[in-house]
Amino acid sequence: MTKAGYIAIVGRPNVGKSTLLNTLLGEKIAIVSAKPQTTRNRIVGILTRGEAQFIFVDTPGMHRPQNSLGDFMMETAKSSMVEADAVILMVDPGKPVTKVEENVITYLKQSGVPAVLALNKTDLYNAPEIAECIKTYAALHDFTAVVPISAKNGKLTDELLSECEKLLSESPFFFPEDMITDQPERQMAAEIIREKLLRTLNKEIPHGVAVVIEEFKDEESLIRIRAEIFCEKASHKGIIVGKNGAELKRVGTYAREDLEKLFGTKVYLNLWVKVKENWRDSRAAVGNFGYREEK
Repeated sequence: MTKAGYIAIVGRPNVGKSTLLNTLLGEKIAIVSAKPQTTRNRIVGILTRGEAQFIFVDTPGMHRPQNSLGDFMMETAKSSMVEADAVILMVDPGKPVTKVEENVITYLKQSGVPAVLALNKTDLYNAPEIAECIKTYAALHDFTAVVPISAKNGKLTDELLSECEKLLSESPFFFPEDMITDQPERQMAAEIIREKLLRTLNKEIPHGVAVVIEEFKDEESLIRIRAEIFCEKASHKGIIVGKNGAELKRVGTYAREDLEKLFGTKVYLNLWVKVKENWRDSRAAVGNFGYREEK
């Protein structure tokens, strides 16, 4: 008998949720960066191993929203947790418990949804610090398991997977065995471009950037992609483009390399930068840029 289930990965921004998803799958399907609040959409990663199918749901980092985009991200994180069969709560052992973790634990107690506690970045802490973190969370909730991991290095992620497998229910597989994500190609392309912007831009600018794929043509041996990058201020546009277009060219080069790896073919990438002032404060604009709940 096969078994399957949806497992939401939740926690604060920059705790390593997307890195964990990529490590568990052995494939990069979620963008990562050192900047918090990188993930904006609900991202599904599918791992079929033997008779078990794990449907991991990477969620935006839980935080206090400051605008309509933040509202969408929090709604996405909460709904993904509510719809899941199990939860992985990821924490940083060096950080104190906050309202984010308390709210997740309150939901777990009220709903009865089983949860595994994953202590990430354990390569940065000593044994007493990790033990103290485990003691703190054990006093707050009866987790089905507690696993100290390093998502970046893959340390004990197999053990985490084994604990998650115990939470799956007998069920037919929900997806074909060779499928690793349900993300449309356009969304994956937009996210890869946004990842390169996050990595090359400084300070607040990357958080005010949205990427929309206006054209995606598969011509057998070549994929043509036209993407529009929206920023919030004219001054930001100048920074993104750079002197003589140097910065935008650099973003395009990095993005094209990843896109060609992803699609297994040559990619022609055409990038344009436009200004949409304060779009993150507009619910309509947020929705138009693809940040809306699926019905």
